[in-house]
Amino acid sequence: MLLLLCPGFAAADQAFYPAKSGKADARVLTVYSSLDEPLAQPMIHGFQEANPDVAVRYEDMLTGEIYDRIVRETDAGKKTADFAFSSAMDLQVKLSNDGYAQVSNLPMSGQWPKWANWRNTAYALTFEPAVFVYHKPSFLHEPVPSSRAEFVDYLKRKGNAVYGRIGTYDIERSGVGFLFMARDQEQFGDIWSVIRAMGAAGVKLYSTSSAILERVADGRFVLGYNILGSYAADWASRHPDVGIVLPKDYTVVMSRIGLVPQAAAEPELGRQYLTFFMSKEGQTIMARKLQIPAVSPEVAGENTANTLQELLGAQLRPVPVSPGLMVYLDQVKRARLIAHWNEVLRTQ
Repeated sequence: MLLLLCPGFAAADQAFYPAKSGKADARVLTVYSSLDEPLAQPMIHGFQEANPDVAVRYEDMLTGEIYDRIVRETDAGKKTADFAFSSAMDLQVKLSNDGYAQVSNLPMSGQWPKWANWRNTAYALTFEPAVFVYHKPSFLHEPVPSSRAEFVDYLKRKGNAVYGRIGTYDIERSGVGFLFMARDQEQFGDIWSVIRAMGAAGVKLYSTSSAILERVADGRFVLGYNILGSYAADWASRHPDVGIVLPKDYTVVMSRIGLVPQAAAEPELGRQYLTFFMSKEGQTIMARKLQIPAVSPEVAGENTANTLQELLGAQLRPVPVSPGLMVYLDQVKRARLIAHWNEVLRTQ
């Protein structure tokens, strides 16, 4: 229904937004993004209001697909997206580090937080916690787990009553899922007890947040682990049975990263879109309409990122944009982590 209401048309995972000016030969901005297209509409509309002669082709795909496609198209000597926006921080930084992203010196570059800017090529544009989501009616008579230790205790106590009703990301298919798991391993010495408990509870694995949240909303699942807070907040605003908990032991905070690919067909348009994303107007749209906390110093005091920092302090563990993220992409380490994950999930 949302797609029918938008001014463009959708085909598979692609949507096209004609230029608002009606210009037939309008330049076309191509975006590869892991943000679901319906959620992205307010940002696209805002950009086109400011740039009425620009049409937008929005391609919604998984984080790994964004990385693979940019590399494949660039290496083949073809043109690729003008702007790439992904929640897989490690893959975005690798694109930048390996020469697949252009330097974008923008009006806000100098004011952007240092942790959120890697050499003016990769910019963190959001401030998003990994949360527990839960089905409210399933917790009318007991407290919702608010830490990993409480989560494990809940799974062990409930046993068959919650078997097959827990969801999390498939770390082999979800870039953000792998990133969260890697950070969990760094932050929590007993993380494998959590994974083992989820395996014993028949956890279901998915590559997208929406698949998990849909099942929490209708009660098929009672809990979702390590779900992106922005998607959770959007679902909770529309589905009253969805609840959110920021784990009190520690809360990983990730960011979606935007960049202009080296082989962009229209790099100037890519930089225009990135400039709009970083502007006060763009960051405000993201914070208020998309319900995704912004990074901008001009907007941070008005959105939940600031509130989170005030309320949770050291509990928050943000991931800085830096080459350190690429440690998670070492193929030997990656294969080991995934193999251990699969082994522990099968351990009963």
